[in-house]
Amino acid sequence: MNKLLLIIKREYLSRVRKKSFIIMTLLTPLFMIGVFVVPILLASSSEDKTTIAIIDNNKFNEFRLTPSHNLEYNYLNELNLEQHKTTLIETYDFLLHIPEIDSIQQIESSIEVYSTNQMSLSIKQNVENQIDKKLTNLYLLQSGINPDQIKKSQSKSRIKTYVVDEQGDNTKGNSEASFGIGLVGGFLIYIFIFMYGTMVMRSVIEEKTNRIVEIIISSVKPFELMLGKIISVALVGLSQFAMWIILGFVFLLIANGFISTDIDVTNLNANEAVLSSEIGSSLMALPIKSLTFVFLIYFLAGYLLYGSLFAAIGSASDQETDSQQFIVPITIPLIVSFVLVQVVIDNPHGGLAYWLSMIPFTSPIIMIARIPFGVPLHELLLSISLLIAGFLLTTWVAAKIYRVGILMYGKKISYKELWKWLKYKD
Repeated sequence: MNKLLLIIKREYLSRVRKKSFIIMTLLTPLFMIGVFVVPILLASSSEDKTTIAIIDNNKFNEFRLTPSHNLEYNYLNELNLEQHKTTLIETYDFLLHIPEIDSIQQIESSIEVYSTNQMSLSIKQNVENQIDKKLTNLYLLQSGINPDQIKKSQSKSRIKTYVVDEQGDNTKGNSEASFGIGLVGGFLIYIFIFMYGTMVMRSVIEEKTNRIVEIIISSVKPFELMLGKIISVALVGLSQFAMWIILGFVFLLIANGFISTDIDVTNLNANEAVLSSEIGSSLMALPIKSLTFVFLIYFLAGYLLYGSLFAAIGSASDQETDSQQFIVPITIPLIVSFVLVQVVIDNPHGGLAYWLSMIPFTSPIIMIARIPFGVPLHELLLSISLLIAGFLLTTWVAAKIYRVGILMYGKKISYKELWKWLKYKD
């Protein structure tokens, strides 16, 4: 046990003291913040305006489009298109022309835009949506229907969902929030298992290539060395999680006041405001501590299961390129479960979701995706038990491969050779 602790301490300290570890720990949350927050801030603070000149020659009704914070319209209906087209497209960003046509139906396919540059998709959709509304109103007026009455008759329902527990207590739910948490949770488990699993494999290959392992195993058992590497990397992962959580809280405290004063809530319509409020309250109502605890259990158990296999692959490879033939089979379950996360979230209580959350090789991702939608306690305990059993089995298999492969040099290992190693007696 003392030797195992020494190995864990050595492996752990050698990793957390590296500059790459510190840099990645600090840059990862900053990168995630940049990916999600910077575009929002840039979009909200952008002062660039796109100006569209409009020559509207239709004889039904003038198409007055509504400007926005970055889009404005200038109406030049008195000008002739052919005479002023060249001048206008040099003066304005875009020139929109609505021709004089006898029927409303023809307007839909006759509107033209001229410019020196291609119009962006968002601006194109903005203009098309507004014109579509104008045309719809014209259709209704021609049919003797008041468009205002149609608007009043349209309704948008918002279903309130409640989850009832065994005691009959109601907890407010939100499908959107559960969808987001399940998707993000499954993605994080997928990334972390890959990231830390390959870290173990590279460490084994490095020590084997440098012949350091020959010296190490003269004083410790191969199994202790393998287990020490796996546990130390797990502790490195937990350390990074803890630092990311702390940095996340610090960022939220700093950004809370800044964002709340910068975002103009008046730009939200009533439905968007209600939806944002409901999602926010639902997120606050979620059992964050329980979700975090379950996430850590599945991360650790899933990592230990795959980490032992990555260690075995590293021991059977002289260099990283040799490991590719073995990586693909063990990562297929991870990839399949990640691809099926969307299907599972759409039906989190179906048969496919249930069985995938029981198979040890797929349960770390699938069960995390199901948890926000509510999973019976007996299913959760069964899934965790099977995952732990799977970890013990893969560790036993990996140990038999590791103790032989770690001292095997200069020979290209096949699956047939691995099978022979598994049959060797201890």
